[in-house]
Amino acid sequence: MRGATPPPQKTLRLVASRLRLPAMTRQARRLLFLVFCLFLTAFLTQSASSQEDVSQAPGGYFRFPAIHDDTIIFTAEGDLWQVNVQGGVAHRLTTHPAEESGPAISADGKRIAFAAAYEGTPEIYSMPISGGPPKRHTYDGGGAVVVGWAPDGQILYSTRRYSTLPDTQLVSVDPATNVRSLVPLAQASDGCYDTVTKTLYFTRLPRQGSHTRRYQGGTAQNIWKYVPGTPEAVPLTSDCPTTSKTPMLWKKRVYFASDRDGTMNVWSMDENGRDVRQHTRHDDFEVQSPSLSNGRIVYQHGADIWLLDLGNGKYSQVPIRLASDFDHMREKWIKKPMDYTTSISLSPDADRVAFTARGQIFVVPAEQGRLVEVTRKPGVRYRAARFLPDGKNILALSDESGEIELWKLPANGIGAAEQLTADGKVLRWEALPSPNGKLIAHHDKDQQLWVYDMEAKSQKLIVTSADGGFGGLAWSPDSRWLAFQQDAANTFTQIRIYSLETQTVTDLTSDRYDSYSPVWSPEGDWVYFLSDRNFESLVQSPWGPRQPEPFFDRQTRLYQIALRKGLRSPFQPKDELMPAEKKSDEKKEEKKEPEKKEEGKAAEVTPVKIELEGIAQRLLELPVPAGNYSALTTDGKRLYWLSRETGLEGKRSLMSLEITNKSPKPEAVIAEIRNYQLSPDRKKLAVQKGEDFYIFDAAAKAPSELTKSKVDLSAWTFSLHPREEWQQMYNEAWRLERDYFYDRGMHGLDWTKIREKYRSLAARVTDRGELSDALAQMVSELSALHIFVYGGDQRRGADDIGNGSLGCRLERDQAAGGYRVSHIYRSD
Repeated sequence: MRGATPPPQKTLRLVASRLRLPAMTRQARRLLFLVFCLFLTAFLTQSASSQEDVSQAPGGYFRFPAIHDDTIIFTAEGDLWQVNVQGGVAHRLTTHPAEESGPAISADGKRIAFAAAYEGTPEIYSMPISGGPPKRHTYDGGGAVVVGWAPDGQILYSTRRYSTLPDTQLVSVDPATNVRSLVPLAQASDGCYDTVTKTLYFTRLPRQGSHTRRYQGGTAQNIWKYVPGTPEAVPLTSDCPTTSKTPMLWKKRVYFASDRDGTMNVWSMDENGRDVRQHTRHDDFEVQSPSLSNGRIVYQHGADIWLLDLGNGKYSQVPIRLASDFDHMREKWIKKPMDYTTSISLSPDADRVAFTARGQIFVVPAEQGRLVEVTRKPGVRYRAARFLPDGKNILALSDESGEIELWKLPANGIGAAEQLTADGKVLRWEALPSPNGKLIAHHDKDQQLWVYDMEAKSQKLIVTSADGGFGGLAWSPDSRWLAFQQDAANTFTQIRIYSLETQTVTDLTSDRYDSYSPVWSPEGDWVYFLSDRNFESLVQSPWGPRQPEPFFDRQTRLYQIALRKGLRSPFQPKDELMPAEKKSDEKKEEKKEPEKKEEGKAAEVTPVKIELEGIAQRLLELPVPAGNYSALTTDGKRLYWLSRETGLEGKRSLMSLEITNKSPKPEAVIAEIRNYQLSPDRKKLAVQKGEDFYIFDAAAKAPSELTKSKVDLSAWTFSLHPREEWQQMYNEAWRLERDYFYDRGMHGLDWTKIREKYRSLAARVTDRGELSDALAQMVSELSALHIFVYGGDQRRGADDIGNGSLGCRLERDQAAGGYRVSHIYRSD
């Protein structure tokens, strides 16, 4: 066949036969031929890989369709696109970084009205359907949604701007003059006009907010009819307790979306709400955003757009392809990783720092060395990375297996990761290794506290709480005791200790106050902690114009508990029971150099002895004024904690208190920091101040030249692939809904099947807004209220211009050549 391409083997023979090689040995010719074969093989492999990449390109995720004659406008990748009703390759109409949504096409088919955030807040805009600069029509300060076009050519939209209540109303705006007219209805969220009688068919209430299917509550949407000149509107779907919304008029029938059969489908009724008929019978994905033109309705179904022909009753998917570079899915570089850092861990001797940022783990040298990207696994998130005591490995929580498990990873990034646990069923937190590196304490969403044995590779359940979760895990210096905080039956937080030898739990503090943040003294004599036991209200009286509640500020104090009877507090001044040491003229013995431990041999640790009987009564208050305190630690010489100023934006300082009986006073180590950490060897402090990170010797004051202690993070940047993140986020959202939903039976659903059902939608996501749509569809299956999907790493434009707001309503007075104050809002 002319023009046919020969197979690769024949190509090799043809090329080789046509090569004119200079005189050379037979061995040299064979070597050259082998090199050529390797090159061609690599080329063909790359070509096949490129073809595979093209075949795996996303098909697109299509939302908010609008139809006019043979034209469909819809949103994909956050932009507006245009395509024929027969489908095919769509072309892009808008390119702004933020999302354009909810389009509606004018009756003459020449303009599109839509919501966009060109200046920061979502407002109503319009543009020619053939392309051109958009024109802004509203200044409502956000929340405006296009409903459609009125018969007189005005844009109809919904807003809460004018109700002075949390009610949605309809407003029409002239696209030429921007003059607005309020539709005389107290509540209306969408609707359409009869072009002849000017009757308005409208949905009275807005969507109730939660993402839930089969809702039948008091704010279920229903359709009403308002005839101009009549005293009030009348309901058309009041006989149905489920949702009926988005009325569309065609040949004296009102078409609308309703889930009265259990799934949102297209229905219709006559103009008086009778003769109800069903037109689509989807039982998988729901009908969303229907739009009607000349006897055809387009709507979103899953991630596709479908077309319903009212003439023959048939409905099918519109095959659409996007001619796009899918810019939202391109590799993205994180230039300021500290903005996404969720945990920080110092190595045992503070020569390195492990950062967990955007689900990945990085190890940064404190001074000189190599910046290590410890993890790089597609679709996997790592949490709470922490150095193990050997300094060579890192402990982290990871969802690589599909559940949250404990993993051990090489700190230098060389070598394979090791999965430690394989029994995960719910979300886990706070994996803390013991000082000897043999045990790991952690807790989970089922309110269970566990200890994992690194040598036996087994888990042991320590405590199950019926009243709340755990926190504040702290191992004793000898790794034989575990202190933790747990919610008591009366909701106050207690500190408890667990003995690994006797496998018993003992209350360390009373359940009459919140106590938390326990730390062990290095020698194992004391447990220091914070407790809220100071109750002084800044509001001194219940009388006043607003009848204020008490405001308790500076509730927290520092305390210590003696682990054995007869221990004398290091803060207690000398007295007749323990007189002050007399000065001696005798020559002091020369200090002996500490014995060097053999390399590879662990230092001996003195066993911690605790007398449990009456331990809660051995409570002592430390000489520190009450304050807003958190994050207590100790190096044996001083106590360190965070102190926050009173106020919404209260600044935090790192405080210290010397452990001495010579009138100790709290001192500020460093002010205005975000967080801090004491190194495992208790010799270094690390603080995060602004966007910078510092490591310095543990002392009462930070170094005067703090910049010399700064960890160089200037070279730290990394890339991520949004599509990998979105798939991980989809799986994680599914897990979190499972773990946090109040009904373990998931309202009778097979939650695993639900995940697989909507995975096909998640696989087609091309921007963050589409992921939210897929998640919303998935969680709506639970048919439960107060389930919301919003926010995320959305793109925004460069401009963010706030709106001014007058205390009146202005109307244009053409005769006077200005504006007239038509209404003044009453205020206090």
